[in-house]
Amino acid sequence: MADESNVRFTEREALFYHKTIRPGKIEIIASKPMATQRDLSLAYSPGVAVPVQAIYDDPATAYDYTAKGNLVAVISNGTAILGMGNLGALASKPVMEGKAVLFKRFADVDSIDIELASEDTNALIEAIAMMEPSFGGINLEDIKAPECFIIEQTLRERMKIPVMHDDQHGTAIIAAAGLVNACFITGRDFKDVKVVVNGAGASALACTALIKSMGVRHENVTVCDTKGVIYKGREGIDQFKSAHAIETDKRTLAEAIKGADIVLGLSAKGAITQDMVKTMAAEPIIFAMANPDPEITPPDAKAVRPDAIVATGRSDYPNQVNNVLGFPFIFRGALDVRATAINEEMKIAAAVAIAELARQQVPEEVAAAYGQTHQFGRDYIIPAPFDPRLMEVVSSAVAKAAMDSGVAQLPIEDFEAYRHSLKARLNPTTSVLTNVYAQAKANPKRVVFAEAEEDVVLRAAIQFRDFEYGTPVLVGRTQAVTDKLLELGISNPETFEIHNSTTSPHVPAMVDYLYNRLQRRGFLERDIKRMVNQDRNVFASLLVALGHGDAMISGVTRPFSQSIKEVRQVLDPKPGALPFGIHLTIAKNNTVFIADTTINERPSAEDLAHIATETAAVARRLGHEPRVAFLSFSTFGNPAGRWLDNIRDAVAILDARDPGFEYEGDLAPDAALNPNIMKNYPFSRLSAPANVLVMPGLQSANISAKLLRELGGNTTIGPMLIGMEKPVQIAPMTAIAPDVLTLAVLAAAGITG
Repeated sequence: MADESNVRFTEREALFYHKTIRPGKIEIIASKPMATQRDLSLAYSPGVAVPVQAIYDDPATAYDYTAKGNLVAVISNGTAILGMGNLGALASKPVMEGKAVLFKRFADVDSIDIELASEDTNALIEAIAMMEPSFGGINLEDIKAPECFIIEQTLRERMKIPVMHDDQHGTAIIAAAGLVNACFITGRDFKDVKVVVNGAGASALACTALIKSMGVRHENVTVCDTKGVIYKGREGIDQFKSAHAIETDKRTLAEAIKGADIVLGLSAKGAITQDMVKTMAAEPIIFAMANPDPEITPPDAKAVRPDAIVATGRSDYPNQVNNVLGFPFIFRGALDVRATAINEEMKIAAAVAIAELARQQVPEEVAAAYGQTHQFGRDYIIPAPFDPRLMEVVSSAVAKAAMDSGVAQLPIEDFEAYRHSLKARLNPTTSVLTNVYAQAKANPKRVVFAEAEEDVVLRAAIQFRDFEYGTPVLVGRTQAVTDKLLELGISNPETFEIHNSTTSPHVPAMVDYLYNRLQRRGFLERDIKRMVNQDRNVFASLLVALGHGDAMISGVTRPFSQSIKEVRQVLDPKPGALPFGIHLTIAKNNTVFIADTTINERPSAEDLAHIATETAAVARRLGHEPRVAFLSFSTFGNPAGRWLDNIRDAVAILDARDPGFEYEGDLAPDAALNPNIMKNYPFSRLSAPANVLVMPGLQSANISAKLLRELGGNTTIGPMLIGMEKPVQIAPMTAIAPDVLTLAVLAAAGITG
């Protein structure tokens, strides 16, 4: 049920996203060095013969010597793609690639998409079963009912690795978690509730089966399909529907829903009416999960039943039933114990863990992301999709259930250590950045895009508006920007706010403001008029200074030094602040903050201490406990040099302030980052490798940041400008649209201070 129905974009934008940089959304990266002939000899012939023999002698060692244990196949034949129907195997590939990306993003599970061009059930079973040596698990996706039931059940019986059809069980698990909490709030017991399920496809029947496994009585569940109630003796229904038939004289959904405690909608828009909702029991529980439009919207349901608890599949309403809360972590737990199956006990464990997580106090980063403090209740019965605790809580619950039910081949001996390893497995920046985007969406701002005639900037501005992060204020020649919007697929460019410096009604006020500011710095009034009319950075900065925008993004058409000089003519640093820049390098398991990479050529000891303190604050806002290293060519005076005093004095300044984070210096990069080198300095105050690197000067900082961006292979964000009175970001000239968008969102969300 994962859906972002409230997010809008053009077809052209979606195609551009999938085509740009390199086609598709996934790539294969070697996990071992491949630089030398020796590396290649070990990776392939002749070295590879050794693990081949080891696996032949003991097949279980395949999990030790290959990627099998962390590899899931996402398989479809394209017969039920999203809500689009049978479009074939090839058309399903973008969806399967997307699912593979979600596995990696949320649970660090490697995944390969496989599209099989067959609608023959037996052929599909045979093809998938033969893949068992390659994968640690099988995720079936977008296969139509009833074939999906037969395929999954047969594969589960034949294969000794986890197999799950997520369209069935993913939705069922999240819905069940929500129902547990809805019943808890309304004082109901599963064994007593009367449930109506509207829909009889894969998801609906899986939901029905799971809640029965969790205690809902068979005779209390009425399932309806497009022809009405599924009752005993009804003709023309298959074995999967008939398994849920009951003795009843009710024949329509409207009849079935009278007096029901719960209705689960997995059908179509508008299938549940307000009149039907009126007839339900007190405090009705309504899960309207059709996508993209629910059977009834929460406002419509609550208009007639204010006491209702309502969930949907959409992110723009409370209580989103989102599969991403489940499947990545279910497979994570299953893989980690080498489970031979994903059984009912593991599904129930996942549902219960998700339900219990929603009842716990919500972490600050999640609350901040959604612009409000979430608290367990009628509008928060299901955790937020980006709650960083899901990895630890759900995966460990599934792993334990696998062990308890006897399907785990590699039981976990130390669960505390396992939970810790799960928390450390993903980079917190990844989740927190996602939350930052949600925070911007919850508190939309007006962001001035100073170079709106540039393709990359305009694409970012379009996405900024379409994803509802705020209002883009476009600066450029009106006709030129309008033409570009049309080229980029915007059919209504007049709905964008465009400011032209030659025609803007704000120009007189801008001239007065800037002339009063600069008249004693050698500028004549005619100089000011020319600057306002001709310099987009000056004009854009004035829009922010005069309150027509909340933040600003620029930089792609000129060097950073020139852009910041133009911005500084209008905007000042925050009182007592020192402007500086931070680059973030984001790898799979860690983020490193590098400062100052943009402004201060030779910072004083006081400057270095300030930069360290402010960068540590940014690190905390992005989910990290800061460990600061003041970098040098020297490690604790070896070798000696004449540029070490500033660093040592900065450390002394922090000693006097007790700033509340770890810091150390002077350190060479390897002594700050390499645990093996760090062992040589047991007296160091760093408990682990540094994640905030304070550079001794601009030359080394700028060179290092740009080298890492060009050669490092990791994601780089920045430079992020810190310390200005208004949120201003200056993108590098090499930025592409996602880079510009990220900096704009960081500015809008207040992450940069």
